[in-house]
Amino acid sequence: MTPVLRVGRWGARFGGRIFPCVIGRGGLRRDKREGDGATPVGRFGLTQVWWRADRLARPRTALARRPIGPRDGWSDDPRDPFYNRPVRLPHGYSAERMRRGDRLYDVVIATTHNAEGAPGAGSAIFVHLRKRPGARTAGCLGLRRRDLLWLLARWPRGGLVDIRPQ
Repeated sequence: MTPVLRVGRWGARFGGRIFPCVIGRGGLRRDKREGDGATPVGRFGLTQVWWRADRLARPRTALARRPIGPRDGWSDDPRDPFYNRPVRLPHGYSAERMRRGDRLYDVVIATTHNAEGAPGAGSAIFVHLRKRPGARTAGCLGLRRRDLLWLLARWPRGGLVDIRPQ
């Protein structure tokens, strides 16, 4: 049986534990669109962990890992041939800076949401740190630091994130 992190409006559940988890300010949506602030409903894999090596030790995980450098970005422009992919900054299209001033991306996990990069279907849905309890994201999933690190240390290759409205 494939291990699954179940996520809903109530939080997230994995390995017999329930975690506080924030979702996008646009709620949960089946028809995710770029810029709607919603978290997409569906099942997604976790592909790669990025972390701020200047703020955090290398996370323990079976997933691929990469430290975030000062020029790392993620394309969020549907016109970009590299839409929903990592890019080097500066970039000729709109791109999110991965090395943020706040702590949200001290550890961040890319999901397989819109992995094919269909224009307008929503760029990266990450699992990252939350700002504070109840503070919504721009569409990603936000967890407490200790919970995200606990989850990463136990996350198996092939595990899935299952986001549902219930």
